[in-house]
Amino acid sequence: MEAIEKKITDYLEEGPQSFKDLVRSFEIKKEDRDRFKKVVKRMVAEGVLIKTRGGRFGLPSKMNLVTGELSCHPDGFGFVKPEEGGADVYVNARRLSGAMHGDTVAARIEGIKSGGRREGSIVRVIKRAHKTVVGRFEKARGVGILTPSDERLLYQVIIPREEFGEAADGEVVTAEITRWPAKNLAPIGRVIEVLGNPADPAVEAEVILKKYGLPHRFPADVLHEVRSVPSAVPETEMAGRVDLRARTIVTIDGETAKDFDDAVSIERTPHGYRLWVSIADVSHYVKEGTSIDSEAFARGTSVYFPDRAVPMLPEALSNGICSLNPQVDRLTMTAELEFDAKGSVVKKKFYESVIKSAERMTYTNVKKLIRGEDAEVEKRYSHVLPDIKVMAELAKKLTAQRMEAGSIDFDLPEPQIIIDLEGNVEDIVRSERNEAHKLIEEFMLAANRAVAEEFSRRSYPFVYRVHDEPDADSIHDFLEFASSFGLHFKEGLGPLGFQQVLKAVEGKPEEKLINRVLLRSMKQAVYSEENIGHFGLAFDDYTHFTSPIRRYPDLVVHRLLKLLIHGKYTVEARARMEAELPPVCGHASARERKAMEAEREIADLKKTQFMADKVGETFEGFISGVTSFGVFVELKDYFVEGLVHVSTLLDDYYIFDEKKHSLIGERRKRVLRLGDAVSIKVTRADIERRRIDLVLDEAFAEKPRKKGAPDRRARGEVRKRRR
Repeated sequence: MEAIEKKITDYLEEGPQSFKDLVRSFEIKKEDRDRFKKVVKRMVAEGVLIKTRGGRFGLPSKMNLVTGELSCHPDGFGFVKPEEGGADVYVNARRLSGAMHGDTVAARIEGIKSGGRREGSIVRVIKRAHKTVVGRFEKARGVGILTPSDERLLYQVIIPREEFGEAADGEVVTAEITRWPAKNLAPIGRVIEVLGNPADPAVEAEVILKKYGLPHRFPADVLHEVRSVPSAVPETEMAGRVDLRARTIVTIDGETAKDFDDAVSIERTPHGYRLWVSIADVSHYVKEGTSIDSEAFARGTSVYFPDRAVPMLPEALSNGICSLNPQVDRLTMTAELEFDAKGSVVKKKFYESVIKSAERMTYTNVKKLIRGEDAEVEKRYSHVLPDIKVMAELAKKLTAQRMEAGSIDFDLPEPQIIIDLEGNVEDIVRSERNEAHKLIEEFMLAANRAVAEEFSRRSYPFVYRVHDEPDADSIHDFLEFASSFGLHFKEGLGPLGFQQVLKAVEGKPEEKLINRVLLRSMKQAVYSEENIGHFGLAFDDYTHFTSPIRRYPDLVVHRLLKLLIHGKYTVEARARMEAELPPVCGHASARERKAMEAEREIADLKKTQFMADKVGETFEGFISGVTSFGVFVELKDYFVEGLVHVSTLLDDYYIFDEKKHSLIGERRKRVLRLGDAVSIKVTRADIERRRIDLVLDEAFAEKPRKKGAPDRRARGEVRKRRR
């Protein structure tokens, strides 16, 4: 915090003051008054200060207020996550006071309910999150009604007739908000863009991108800068770099990949192995302060949908000069790692390099080479086959070392959504993860770890990829759940302990279930300037260095590595990085979460569309989630999940046991537990809400009641066991 801001907050500890009082107390000269006013306004905008209706400024904490981001639920209520930390504040629908999902707000604590839950009301919107809203436009009684696509935006937007633009009834549009919502007042807006028919796959994708604030068109200034990017590497730009073009270097990626940002090479040494991991030198082309860099920072990451990618960088960079395409010169950053015979790193160095990839290889063909199961493929790649065999040998040792240290490897199947030429879902299959995938994963982990260790050893400011350990309650709940399967472990469960759990259930019917519950107990990995280690990998030091084409933190790491290589990580550079890296890490983590949410939603949409013509059909599945309002079931044939609502369970009252991940019949003691195999019938595929409704295809699910008996389950009641 700047000195003047600190003085203001210290002064206001004594009580709220008017602007005139602040000017008088700080003896602000007339010529400095405007600048001082801007400081106070900025503090209000950031939620550091609150301006009361009487025009006085005070500290939120002294006024029984918390400031933070409002997260709304489709059912109408919300939670404020305090900026200073601590428990969320629950806000019911009547007390939102016109605040919208994502807004930065000030909330007054009104009381504390049983269980310690804080409840409050919104008293001020500090910063609006949405200037525009995307949704379905419908005409009604001389006005237009826009229903937001994001169900967390609780207000329908009124569009006056003169602001319809070219919008037709039923189309998806973008509207600019011209009057914000307030208590008992709906927001008003105007149509600024017509996206089109909601059933159009291209429109669906654009709606989700806009919903999560993910830009997919590059601004004119970025496109202008891109025109100066070369299509080939001139000899002059190779000067001073280590020339690796004589080495046999390959890229290994999926069949549909278009941007290749990592390439590998290997040789056997008298004492072990030497591995070269060469990564596209994106920082050579994307300079700080340019429009391309600003846009890359804003995006934070590339976003991948089943039928398209929304890249962080323009195509001329991502698929062009930065992509390590075969048989062309490319500028790279290389981590050269030397391993002993057991797979331990004994020496490492980093440098700017130039490479020429010998082959663009796919996971499928590398798998065939490793297994020796296709003579034709072996003949085609005979010039790289010996190296692939050595790579597989080293990768196996690296995996063994990680496992010995306690690294946790969740090998849960991932869905692959197959899209036809018209953008429709053709099939949903299990995504393969074979030896080739694991080989590249191990080499990227090794390179990422080596770079992080170099900065950690020097205590230089850096961007780490960190993963905090689960909290004690999560571990306790998991151990209690695991005990129901006869699995007993000590409370002090570290990475090795979690690994033992996974080994204990390997190959057993409950393996998938235990993996899922254990994964849910883990925290999310984030970017941070503070190195707390990576719990899941059991690494003390870890970063992201290997994907600068699609992740902004990797690009920053490359810039930091160049400072180190060229001896320019000076005292001044350290001071600058100490100030700059924390907001970069926070922003990158937030953008990553947005991208994940968008990718999850488009996948849910495609899955719902896929099931639309399967209503009435029965499938086998297993319970993948248990809540107070029902159970989620994942189908055995497809990686599709639907909901069996509790209101369809007509035979009993069901008690929700959160710790046992179960719904338990009160009278008949029927248990619906996470992981249980069930047979279901698809009753509805709600494309607009991305939801698939199911019923249990069993006699008890629709058992007829005696004449005159009340429909106890029709109300969807469930009793939650308190613990």
